[in-house]
Amino acid sequence: MKNSIAERVADFLKKHPPFLSLSMPDLITISKESQVVYLEKNQVLFNVNDQPHSFFYIVKDGAVGLSISYDEKEILIDKCDEGDILGLRPFFAKDNYLMDAMAREESLLYAIPIAVFKAYIFQNPEVSEFLLESFASNTRNPYDKENKGKLISENVIYNEQDAIIQYFKPISHTENPITANRKVTVKSIAEMMVKYKIGSVVIEENQLPIGIITDKDLRSKIATGMFAINDTADQIMSTPVITVPSNRSVAEVQLLMMQHNIGHLCVTSDGTTASEIIGIISEHDVFTAQANNPGVLVKQTKRANTALELQGIRENLTQLIQNALYENIPIGHICQIVGEINTAITKRAIELSILKMKEQPPVPFAWLNIGSQGRKEQLLLTDQDNALVFEDVAADRYDEVKKYFIKLAENVTNVLNVVGYEFCPAEMSASNPLWCKSVTEWKEQYETWIHSPGEKGILMCSIFFDYDFVYGDKTLVDAITEAIFKNIDNNQIFFAYLGGDAMKSPPPLGFFRQFLVEKDGEYKDSFDVKGRGLMPLIDAARLLCLNQKITGTNNTLVRFKELSALEPQNAAIYEACSEAFSVLLKFRTEEGFANNSGGRYLDLNKLSKLDKVKLKNAFQPIHEVQEILKTRFQLTYFT
Repeated sequence: MKNSIAERVADFLKKHPPFLSLSMPDLITISKESQVVYLEKNQVLFNVNDQPHSFFYIVKDGAVGLSISYDEKEILIDKCDEGDILGLRPFFAKDNYLMDAMAREESLLYAIPIAVFKAYIFQNPEVSEFLLESFASNTRNPYDKENKGKLISENVIYNEQDAIIQYFKPISHTENPITANRKVTVKSIAEMMVKYKIGSVVIEENQLPIGIITDKDLRSKIATGMFAINDTADQIMSTPVITVPSNRSVAEVQLLMMQHNIGHLCVTSDGTTASEIIGIISEHDVFTAQANNPGVLVKQTKRANTALELQGIRENLTQLIQNALYENIPIGHICQIVGEINTAITKRAIELSILKMKEQPPVPFAWLNIGSQGRKEQLLLTDQDNALVFEDVAADRYDEVKKYFIKLAENVTNVLNVVGYEFCPAEMSASNPLWCKSVTEWKEQYETWIHSPGEKGILMCSIFFDYDFVYGDKTLVDAITEAIFKNIDNNQIFFAYLGGDAMKSPPPLGFFRQFLVEKDGEYKDSFDVKGRGLMPLIDAARLLCLNQKITGTNNTLVRFKELSALEPQNAAIYEACSEAFSVLLKFRTEEGFANNSGGRYLDLNKLSKLDKVKLKNAFQPIHEVQEILKTRFQLTYFT
């Protein structure tokens, strides 16, 4: 009598390593001894320090997360999807599990008896090679192109000194930094720097940092005659001091230095100015820790004098992104670093363009990046989207002032085009008179979009809600933001229209979980990862943040993080959305680099089975977050 359950298990195993090389009769034998394990969401399979089970596991449906606890936080190390194996430790070591394994969604696993399967390890070299390679390379599947032996699995003891958990290594700092009190003379400070061959002195009071003096301060404030050599330290010190705890990574330190335009960070006991000074981190420390440093690109950008020099910097940035992807650096961190460098490039393009104009701007203005640049999610060289706002002027000056800024914007967009950011086909740029306006005009424009939310109005509003201040007078942008939130307050019609726009792309799977692909045109049978995957998540995050009045946050990953903190009842969904967005953005970026394209369309025939599973798993959160939108804004898919 046939065992239909065993045959179904065998059919599944046959599709995945290390079972690929086994015969069907052998797989039937193994399957008859195997068990089916059902896990509810958040149910634990095993915990760290548990004694090893007599089974190892392969995921049939769902997903199981592998995590560790570090600094009182759960850190997700890996996620096992369909076809992934876990719990291999009993094959190679007699000690207990080193990670927690918990279902991240409803999951079905096949438990394979180790005693039964061991016989096949010695009989089949391919099976033994797979298991040994998996254990040795620290991956759950050494054949997975994405892992390349870089990820930690449950087989590896976490070593804090190595700090290879999906982030950069912690940066070492100079201990026992040279300090001085606020009344020491600048001359004495300079003598300390020469004596100890250092570039900074921390100014302290009761062992707490109150300021810092660097060699840059001596050049800009003393050598220029702004202050005298015998003035006291508190007259020229920079304050407040930017402080960090000792466990900051190279990546985080780089980001802080770029954001604050500084070259030194003070290390304190708890990372704040209210605790004892224990060290100093300089740019040199960062350069030493990581030779391929994004900070170098920022410095080069500030010194660039031509569009071609900026082009070379952007080419180096492209290489940096590709290296980061290869090293499996989290996509969110890549976005942050690239966003800062892209901003620096745009700033320099504006400065060079103002020089070319041969006259200074007639009134204060601000330059905005919008769209993916505004969200700091532009990893590929796609087209540029930007806008300009200038201070209100009298009617008799308006035409002259606007003419200046349109000409300036043309120069800037030309420079950015040389750098590699193509002109926007839809002319969503500051050189278009429609998007070069005074403060009052911008307020009126948003008011029209918000109170008359026709289809085109919603499209425009969606794009222009993702804006990021780049250069100029930020108060102009703040005034627009304030007006926007005043207009949308309790505006149910606006949210209904914006919600309808966010629902226009339902989860991209058909009834039988097949991918929804393009049916005609140039990209027939390709999958639109931007339109069907990324945009529904971008739209949902934007809408929910507007509804929650979250300001100053444009990046989709950060938006979902903010939403998780504000809505703990939906935190799991928002975290899943963040993870899904990371997966989809990585697919798009890798596709773009592989084919020198915008990465929007994926050829599903070129994807491995594992890649297809990852894609499908990323679509479930789209359905879940759209259910939140439907309920909150009383929407249907046909709104």
